[in-house]
Amino acid sequence: MNEMIHFTKQRLTEELWKADPQIHKILRDAASLFEARENLFEYLNKLERHYYNIHSAKTFKDFHVIEKKNATECIRVLKNVIRTENEIHSGTSSLKVLYTLALGNSEQDASEAFLAEFLFLFRGINAQSGIIREEFILPSDSKRASLKRSCKLDEYSGRIRSNIRKYKSGLDPAFVRRRQKLRKAILRHFKASEADWNDHRWQLRHILKDLDGMQALVNLSDEEEEGLKTAMKHHIPFQVTPYYLSLFNPDGRCRDDRAIRAQVLPTRYYCEKVVNNRTGGIDMDFMGERSTSPIEGITRRYPGIVILKPVDVCPQICVYCQRNWEIKPLKESGTSRNTITKALEWIRGNQNICEVLITGGDPFILPDEYLEFLIAELSRMEHIERIRIGTRVPVTLPMRITPSLVNILKRHHRPGKREVCVVTHFEHPSEITSEAVKAVSRIRKAGISIYNQQVFTYFNSARYESAALRKTLKLAGIDPYYTFNTKGKEETADFRVPIARIEQERKEEARFLPGLVRTDEPVFNVPRLGKSHLRAWQDHEIIMIRPSGERVYRFYPWESKVTLVNDYLYDDVPIFNYLKKLKKDEEDLEEYRSIWYYF
Repeated sequence: MNEMIHFTKQRLTEELWKADPQIHKILRDAASLFEARENLFEYLNKLERHYYNIHSAKTFKDFHVIEKKNATECIRVLKNVIRTENEIHSGTSSLKVLYTLALGNSEQDASEAFLAEFLFLFRGINAQSGIIREEFILPSDSKRASLKRSCKLDEYSGRIRSNIRKYKSGLDPAFVRRRQKLRKAILRHFKASEADWNDHRWQLRHILKDLDGMQALVNLSDEEEEGLKTAMKHHIPFQVTPYYLSLFNPDGRCRDDRAIRAQVLPTRYYCEKVVNNRTGGIDMDFMGERSTSPIEGITRRYPGIVILKPVDVCPQICVYCQRNWEIKPLKESGTSRNTITKALEWIRGNQNICEVLITGGDPFILPDEYLEFLIAELSRMEHIERIRIGTRVPVTLPMRITPSLVNILKRHHRPGKREVCVVTHFEHPSEITSEAVKAVSRIRKAGISIYNQQVFTYFNSARYESAALRKTLKLAGIDPYYTFNTKGKEETADFRVPIARIEQERKEEARFLPGLVRTDEPVFNVPRLGKSHLRAWQDHEIIMIRPSGERVYRFYPWESKVTLVNDYLYDDVPIFNYLKKLKKDEEDLEEYRSIWYYF
């Protein structure tokens, strides 16, 4: 894998035909694309039957059942991408590119990413994936079997521990010492005291939103400086709380803080794409929220729950946010109380609604009095069983979790009748600091549950990185809830990760953790329609591989088994490109070798 990333197109093409000479012959000998398609289907059908035919040749019988299962999945994918229907649906033809390539024409239409996809597919259909490196067979004697199995589990556990240790939490002593030093520098810069630091109102008054303020406190790379200059030039909002800035490594970006920096420091690429969207009249409402808003201030995608958005600002702005098109700088909040009053009346009049998610923006940025009004109004509605608060305050501004705020939540939380809970958004173990744990503990002591939604981005997608987050979250008193796949907004391309990687993470890393630690569900949020689980073929399937190497996924929305509803096509990040990026960041690609076989 490490070597393959550097193969030329010519070398990849040679390896491709070596992986399945029969397919090469079928394509090369076909008189037309139609004939190539028909003969290839016939070949794949025979191959599939051989794997599970008791009368097949010895070779087919000798393959391990895991390799045979993987082979049939690869055959299914290959059949999908050579179907005429899927070519029409996606507007491209993988088969045409392969056919042209087999005839000896230039590889110019096929990228390295495309060739790599089919190289691993061809290996897969021939039960040569290489994903199984050893066979573990238990002895027949039960005592010896139990000891051998225990040793194997020790091996797994040791691997997990050593990998998770690579990712320091915000509670790590070295991290704490570094933070204390930077916090003192921030306080000196603002001529402030420890009491100021612990006052969320002081934090909000001293949010950093320009290049000079950042440069005075932390070292920025040339690339980071360029990004901030571009953001300021084009009036693209940028803001970070002093507290969150203290999570930076003051000496410059490193492995421990790259996920922190990436969330709040817009790149030049991001800024230029946002500007292009503005000037080109491109709708930045990627999730289609306008089309799911029955009344201003409300979003509704599911039967029993609605989103109420009383605020359109946050303490700091996350670069990859799916709502970044409507999030405003702190001083420009534009949601009127009259709008929210009308939205509350709409909820009051709809008995089909049983749950309300208050989000925005970040609702905990609102004054206590307004929050009391909102939650009290919802609590008076007999049909509302649950009130969720969606907030990043425990991550970005934990000092906002004051006793008075917690008392508001506690007052309206009625076990057995109505639940009030908090849904937050930690992205990395380094965000879990003593201040965050204190804020979480204060909420938990009031009997309020806290759940976490992680966005699975490039910056937390390395082996066991998200597993480390789950483990730290659970110990801090937060239940992992959802892991969101990053979606295809052009301006956030730097954050996107192949769907295969989040599926691999779930199977090969999260699955090795205790059940109470891996309670989150990996999902793809289908624009306008809602979450689709990333586990089953019934929910999504690959229908094409573009010449660029992008897998085209067809998603079947959550309600597809109960009503006729349109599918949704999504062009994924090429796996080859993702692996090249990991290699540049000095990851061992052998650790990711099975990624090609997650569909």
